[in-house]
Amino acid sequence: MKIADIIALFEEFVPTQYQESYDNCGLQVGNTNDTIQAALLSLDITEEVLDEAIAKACNLIIAHHPLIFSGLKNLTGRNYVQRIVQKAIKYDINILAVHTNLDNMRKGVNERIARQLGLQKTQILAPTSGNLYKLQTFVPHEYSAALKDALFSVGAGSIGHYSECSFSSNGQGTYRGDEATKPFIGAVGGLREIVSEEKIELIVPAHLKNRVEKVLITNHPYEEVAFDWIALSNQNKEIGAGMIGELLEPMDEIDFLKLLKSHMKAQVVRHTALLGKKIRRVALCGGSGSFLLKNAIAAKADVFVSADFKYHQFFDAENQIVIADIGHYETEQFTVEIFDALLKKKNITFAVLLSALDTNPIKYL
Repeated sequence: MKIADIIALFEEFVPTQYQESYDNCGLQVGNTNDTIQAALLSLDITEEVLDEAIAKACNLIIAHHPLIFSGLKNLTGRNYVQRIVQKAIKYDINILAVHTNLDNMRKGVNERIARQLGLQKTQILAPTSGNLYKLQTFVPHEYSAALKDALFSVGAGSIGHYSECSFSSNGQGTYRGDEATKPFIGAVGGLREIVSEEKIELIVPAHLKNRVEKVLITNHPYEEVAFDWIALSNQNKEIGAGMIGELLEPMDEIDFLKLLKSHMKAQVVRHTALLGKKIRRVALCGGSGSFLLKNAIAAKADVFVSADFKYHQFFDAENQIVIADIGHYETEQFTVEIFDALLKKKNITFAVLLSALDTNPIKYL
C-alpha cells in the first residue's frame, strides 16, 4: 500500500476541506509514491517520536498535531521542527497530520471523549453551515431507481443517522436535438420531444459533490444530463466543533470531577466554583475549546470540559456553568485509537504501532 492510498483513506473519513483556516493537515513530509512498511501513530511529532519510528522501522508517522503550521523559510536545524524535517527526509520517513478536520467530524476527537465519559444522546455543540448542497436532476421514470441506487452508493442522500433520503416529483421534460445529437429518446433533428420524467432531489455534503456529480453523469441515460446544484445554508449536524451529551444518571459536581479525572487519566482538574447543582448535561471540546463556552452555556450544559483556559476566561462562566480544564494532551490522548481503528477497519497490509511515548510537554509536580 502506498502513501497516496492512506491519504485517500483519510480523505474519505476526514476530508481536509473541513480543517480550520489556520491549520495545515495532510502529508507534510514525504512522497505519495512511497510504499508503506509500517506506521507509527502519535498525538504529536517530536524528535523522540521520530527516533522511535526509525527504531521500529516505520516509514510513516500519522499524528494529530501538525509538525508544520506555517511555511519554512530555511532548513538549518535551528529548531526542533527543522531538525525533524531534515531527519525525516534523511531516513525516508513520511509525516501525515490529521488535525482539526478530525476535530470537526461527528465521529472524531470529541465523540471519543464523550464515549470515555459514558455520555448518551450526543450531538455536535456548534454545527457548521454552508457545506451542504441539494442536487436536483431529471430522469425517465423507468431509470430513476437505478440512478438513485448509484447516487446513494457514494453517500448522496444522507441526513444525520438516515441514509438513502430523497424526494421525487413527476413532470414533463422537453427537448429537441440538432443533427449532431444522439438522443436517448426521439429522433436526430426531429420534432420537440415531450418525456414524462421524475425529478429527484438529494442532499450532498460538500466533500462528496464532485464524486456524486461524476456518478450522476456516468449512470444517467441521457447524452446531456440536466441537473442543478443548490447551495444550502442549513446546519450540517455531522460537522462542527465540540460536542454535548448527557450522563446516564445525574451526578454530584465533585463526583463528576472525580470521574472526569479518572476516566480521562488527568493529572489535575482546574475548575470554576461549584454551583451546588447536579451534573447531567456535559459539553466538551478536545484541545483549546474556550471559544465554545458561550455555546455550552446556551445549550444549558451543566459543565464544560476542555483545555487551555486562561485565567480571565474562567470568570466568563459567570456562575452559569462549571468549567473543567483537564489539559490539552489529556483531552486528545485517545486520538491515536481513532487512527488505529480506522486503519484496521480497512484491512491495511502493513503493521500499525501506537507510540509508547508520552509527548505531553506539560509536567506536574
